Amino acid sequence: MDGGLSSEELSGDVPHCSQEIEITVNVGGIRQVLHSDVLNRYPDTRLAELVHCLAMGYDAIFSLCDDYDPGKKEFYFDRDPDAFKCITEVYYYGEVHMKRGMCPICFKNEMEFWKVDLSLLDDCCKSHLNEKNEELEEIAIRVKTILDDLGGDTSETKCKRFQKYIWKFMEKPESSLPARVTAVLSFLFILISSVVMCVGTIPEMQVEDAQGNRVEHPTLDNIETVCIGWFTLEYILRFISSPNKIHFAFTFMNIIDVLAILPFYVSITLTNLGTNIIGLTNVQQAIQALRIMRIARIFKLARHSSGLQTLTYALKSSFKELGLLLMYLAVGIFVFSALGYTMEQSHPDTLFKSIPQSFWWAIITMTTVGYGDIYPKTTLGKLNAATSFLCGVIAIALPIHPIINNFVKYYNKQRVLETAAKHELELMELYSNGGYTSESQASSEVPEFRGLSVRDHMKLSHSDTFIQALTEEKHHRTRLQSCK
Repeated sequence: MDGGLSSEELSGDVPHCSQEIEITVNVGGIRQVLHSDVLNRYPDTRLAELVHCLAMGYDAIFSLCDDYDPGKKEFYFDRDPDAFKCITEVYYYGEVHMKRGMCPICFKNEMEFWKVDLSLLDDCCKSHLNEKNEELEEIAIRVKTILDDLGGDTSETKCKRFQKYIWKFMEKPESSLPARVTAVLSFLFILISSVVMCVGTIPEMQVEDAQGNRVEHPTLDNIETVCIGWFTLEYILRFISSPNKIHFAFTFMNIIDVLAILPFYVSITLTNLGTNIIGLTNVQQAIQALRIMRIARIFKLARHSSGLQTLTYALKSSFKELGLLLMYLAVGIFVFSALGYTMEQSHPDTLFKSIPQSFWWAIITMTTVGYGDIYPKTTLGKLNAATSFLCGVIAIALPIHPIINNFVKYYNKQRVLETAAKHELELMELYSNGGYTSESQASSEVPEFRGLSVRDHMKLSHSDTFIQALTEEKHHRTRLQSCK
């Protein structure tokens, strides 16, 4: 076949390049007539290239479309017609809007196929695309983590494999039954240690030492020592087996673990050595202050509770709403405390001695606590108090709904990501078993494809849910794409 075709064979009477040319495109069964003067506004796009490809032969035509009918002068594309309708808006309005309900990743692939610059996508649609990209990255990380747990690298040393085993044993309770039992034991030790800390403050459970001071019962001290020993062993194993020890040491939950363990050893050190340096009274005060730090161990429960982790991330994503709440309360506290101080000065027995002292009254009033230690006695002061707690209720209620939405959104997102990661692994398992497509069956018959693991077959899959973040290779598809 020759590289060039006559104008009669390709398009009949082709007008001069300076005249307007009409081309007909058929995208997924939907026909549309486009004009060259409109398409040439973006000459680097695929549709604009169709205008100039007719005189360049079939090779040029079929490099741009899936099929071409010279009789009807119609270009055929096996693409998403709904996405194509959105993409044609760029030629008329200079920007692209993504249709509601459409997968952002699939729409991005459509824009890349039609060679439309992503910068032309409207800002409101870019935010949806960024969110979807973040979700896919999280799914890719989850899948990689699962794959790392499923198989080990035979080239690694025994010490390295043992380190990974200990890390998985301590950090991933779902990996095995012993790991799950260990996680339950750690949870119970946290509860026991917290209960012992509370019971130790009951006067009936305390005994007197040689100096006549009341201290915790020796039995409770022994239980505390056992719990601290477990926490210490757990932290040392996790630190030694961690792949990145610097990141491990500065992680928030690991800092909490250190704060829960450290006071015990510091107290022992001060008790045995501190009396030689400072007075006994100062040592006892320091020990008492360090014992208060034991309350940090209750935060260790977040390591074993997905609900507490979800609440933490929801609060982190709600800093803006919490900041607005604090700002509203701060303004109200300042205004109503100043008004209360001014209105109560006419009463001889006023409890509002100064504006800073009135801050406490404004705080407990706007938060509807109302201890009653400071209260107004004049009529205007009571009206000011009524207004302050009504405004406080409104100020507190305003940001509550966004915070709850953030919690529900993050919780549902985590469930979706877990389901998507399992779905991706199931698809890769089907491909690796060779029972899903003929391509997999063919690959199993080829010697170089035999013995490939799930990780290797991941690069061979071409499903609509394929995550490009899992591999550096790009997979181009010409069939209609869907979002699962």
